[in-house]
Amino acid sequence: MIWNAFVLAVRTVRRNALRSALTILGIVIGVGAVIVMVTLGKGATAQVTSQISSLGSNLLMLMPGQRPGPGQTAPPFRLEDAEAIAAGVPAVKAVAPQAQASATAVYGDENWNTTVAGVDGGYFVVRNWPLAAGRTFTEGELRAGSAVAILGDTVKKKLGNVSAEVVGLLTAKGQAGMGDQDDTVLMPLKTAQRRFTGNRDVRVIQVSVKDGESTEKAQEAIARVMRVRRHITGVKEDDFHVMDMKEISTMLTGTTQLLTALLGAVAAVSLVVGGIGIMNIMLVSVTERTREIGIRLAIGATQDEVLTQFLVEAVALASFGGVVGIVIALAASAALAGLLGVPFILDPSIVAIAFLFSAGVGMVFGYFPARKAAQLDPIEALRYE
Repeated sequence: MIWNAFVLAVRTVRRNALRSALTILGIVIGVGAVIVMVTLGKGATAQVTSQISSLGSNLLMLMPGQRPGPGQTAPPFRLEDAEAIAAGVPAVKAVAPQAQASATAVYGDENWNTTVAGVDGGYFVVRNWPLAAGRTFTEGELRAGSAVAILGDTVKKKLGNVSAEVVGLLTAKGQAGMGDQDDTVLMPLKTAQRRFTGNRDVRVIQVSVKDGESTEKAQEAIARVMRVRRHITGVKEDDFHVMDMKEISTMLTGTTQLLTALLGAVAAVSLVVGGIGIMNIMLVSVTERTREIGIRLAIGATQDEVLTQFLVEAVALASFGGVVGIVIALAASAALAGLLGVPFILDPSIVAIAFLFSAGVGMVFGYFPARKAAQLDPIEALRYE
């Protein structure tokens, strides 16, 4: 019975192709919007996670002030602070003090505004940043503050050189929350302090925690070391803060997942609107086919058979709309992911859920018209003009 009802449903849909296409438009838009929103949301989540991971493994960042951002008046760090952390916190794998300044790199008749970062050998371990060519700084260059540099990929592409001996080229890391990671020139810490910042200040101390060690305990240990070094006692508040990049990654990932769920829910409203359209057109179909229904009932069709026929037609319409919406959504998701620069991550489960939901919408909104058709009186239906 179901198969015969399906065959009749397909014939009816084909007989009124334009009306059927307009009827399923809401389902197509709803299914497509849900899949596109969820797919792009997953891509954005993966990109955020990847960008945070590219900053370094088990990374903690020690910065002056009670919170991130401008307006902080706390005293800066010194190189000795980084050395004290390396010596006093056993969970630490590497420590990287960093001084930073903006500068214009010049090569021939080309120039490029970039960031000069003064670092030591621990920087490459903390940031998990290998070289594409050349070498890192030697101990002698770090102690003497030699005029040597390692270029980021962006600076290399823009200039090809700077006013220092280039000894290495960093591998490309791409964008992160702080901007283009490759738009940088690395120099020995003492060199950057002498030539660019003019002081012994350390802007930030980056710390890599050993695998298997708790980053929370490492944070607490670093805070204890810094409170001693900065003479903070009792209940006095810290004039520094330690950020755990894993916590930031979790927070940002949770935010993008929540936004994805909200956008998906909003898009799902279109499916309900599409269901109302299906119910409306099925009611019209029942009215148009009243005599046909009367004939079927008169020659022996049961109410259940008539109800099944119209219910299958509604489900077939919604399911076909779901298939069309899935095809359009996959193409649109791939195109938009490339345009927005986020990974295209297809979740088969959301495709299956969207399709089943569209079929469910057809069943729910098609039931009332089908029930109305099944309850028609055969005599009155045959008299209908």
